[in-house]
Amino acid sequence: MIRLALRLALFAPLLSACGWANAAEPIPVASFFRDADVGFVELSPTGRYVAVLNRLADGSQALVVRDTADPRKVTTAATFETARVFQVDWVNDNRLVFTVRNAKPMFEGNNDQFAVDRNGDNLTHLIAGSWRHVQARLGTNIKDLTLTADYQMRGVAHDGSDDIIVVRHAWNNVDLYPQSSHPFRLNTRTRRLTDLAPKGQPEFVTRWLFDPNDQARVAMASNKGRCIVYYRSDADAPWGEISNRDCVKDGAFHPQRIDSQNTLYVKASYQDRMALFTYDLNKKELAKEPIVDIEGFDFNGSLEVDYATKKVLGFHFLADAHSTAWLDPAMKTIQDKVNALLPGTVNEIHCGQNCSNNPAVTVKATSDRTPPTYYIYTVAENRLLGLGSSNPAIDPKQMGKRDFFRFAARDGLQIPVYVTMPAAKAAPNQPRPAIVLVHGGPYLRGGAWEWDNEAQFLASRGYVVLQPEFRGSMGFGNKLFRAGWQQWGRTMQDDLADTAAWAVSKGWADPKRIGIIGASYGGYATLMGLVRDPNTFRAGVEWAGVTDISMLFSLVESDASQDDRNYEMKTLIGDPLKNPAAFADISPLEQATRVTQPLLMAHGGQDRRVPVAHAARFHSAVATKNRNVEYIVYPDEGHGWHDENDRLDFWQRVDKFLAKNLAQ
Repeated sequence: MIRLALRLALFAPLLSACGWANAAEPIPVASFFRDADVGFVELSPTGRYVAVLNRLADGSQALVVRDTADPRKVTTAATFETARVFQVDWVNDNRLVFTVRNAKPMFEGNNDQFAVDRNGDNLTHLIAGSWRHVQARLGTNIKDLTLTADYQMRGVAHDGSDDIIVVRHAWNNVDLYPQSSHPFRLNTRTRRLTDLAPKGQPEFVTRWLFDPNDQARVAMASNKGRCIVYYRSDADAPWGEISNRDCVKDGAFHPQRIDSQNTLYVKASYQDRMALFTYDLNKKELAKEPIVDIEGFDFNGSLEVDYATKKVLGFHFLADAHSTAWLDPAMKTIQDKVNALLPGTVNEIHCGQNCSNNPAVTVKATSDRTPPTYYIYTVAENRLLGLGSSNPAIDPKQMGKRDFFRFAARDGLQIPVYVTMPAAKAAPNQPRPAIVLVHGGPYLRGGAWEWDNEAQFLASRGYVVLQPEFRGSMGFGNKLFRAGWQQWGRTMQDDLADTAAWAVSKGWADPKRIGIIGASYGGYATLMGLVRDPNTFRAGVEWAGVTDISMLFSLVESDASQDDRNYEMKTLIGDPLKNPAAFADISPLEQATRVTQPLLMAHGGQDRRVPVAHAARFHSAVATKNRNVEYIVYPDEGHGWHDENDRLDFWQRVDKFLAKNLAQ
């Protein structure tokens, strides 16, 4: 095993030009928020073909296949009027699978799974999800006898067959999400199912890892706050436990992949962060030193595997920006050549299933000012062939510069933050209106040095955009994560006010024109920011936000499981039964009459993560004293905006609201 230790924070290259530009008219909202012109780009196993999901002029989508040797050779595999594709995979060089959902309504069940030959023949409906009319919309040549919505695709087989890997979910009659799942192979032509665990499985397993021969070898379960990992040596062997720990309190042990040498790649705790280790399944032993360790960051990434040689070629990972560390010399050479052709962007390369002999790789290029742009790189010719941009209406020269910093909060804790500056030329050194953009979760990572449509949209309107990775955020080490436990509305909230104060001290932000916006937890933090720091935040925008913490534990419409409520949520948020008064102090609903600043609220009528009752009750309470509150419900949306028209309507409202209440 080649050992790779990255012990210095990696900083993405910045474009040398500042890119100041003045647009005569504001860049249209649709340029930032409409559906992507290029959605997915996937290379076939041999590298001979590439599948591309394109948006058409009328807003519909088309799944097309191009020859990598001559991209002018194009075949349309499928078109979609109102369905939206959100996953595309190659089964083999002749067959594709894709997952679709209708934009409306949300949360009516599973998604629909289809397979099709690359020339558009033999369209097969594999799994029937929530959209009852999908067959009529896609055509009449779909075969009968589809699987029911309790099945879900998990991956493709890697043996050249027409098979994919699916699981069948089982429920406990209480929770919205499944309690367990069972793995099968599914032939995408005959729909024949083959059981991948015919001799049984451990209880409460919801995640599986398959070896390069597509055998289920590692099973991950959770029950009563314990996360348990099981392993079997082959398809006929019994399951044995290799890890059993508290899902939150104990050190991490998260299996990522199993290779052909019986080595498990595991994300595990190391010093004050998570790193990537190997775990010897024969010895049941974790390596003493990590193979990927990034000082100041948790390992967050994936492995690039060659299924022909069954070797790990390298690691894609996220530090302050995305990057790749290649173990394979040939892939490192390709990366260097692509970087030379595309300077100033982060260029993520994928080589399909059989990387050793592929004539081409796909490239996803992005930067802080460049939306994801896709290419085919042909190895022999050292040539890039463009496949298009997700947002071709965006001119990078009109976008703002984005940088990564850390600053000390009031108690000394280092807080990572991404800052996106406006690109306008007028008075570049003068304090500007600013927005603290709060990520959801909250126990996840918010940003990276990459294209961020929300941040760039706000920057295009002249705002300095501040995106703090406040305490409780993941991805920056255990100390920052644990510091946020049971700190909703307390020190987590202090970090947001401290972010604003830091930007003022840098001379970037006008202290009289700072707003706060966010969704989900970010919506909660927006409301609490208006409650706790009215002298800091002049206006707020929240969508899908939590307004009463006790409702997270009590609303039957919520998708939180009983285990979530009884274990993980009590550790991370607190126990509503032990100290209900403490929850009242940090619930915006209880403080609604203290919100006097302008506020824009929005929510999805079908939201199961944060049911719409949160917004409705808060609006009723805040409107008694504050007439400057706008409230919109999108009836068919869930936890966020999936329909393009709803998304555009919302951000147009945000544009007008901020121009009225913050810009001047």
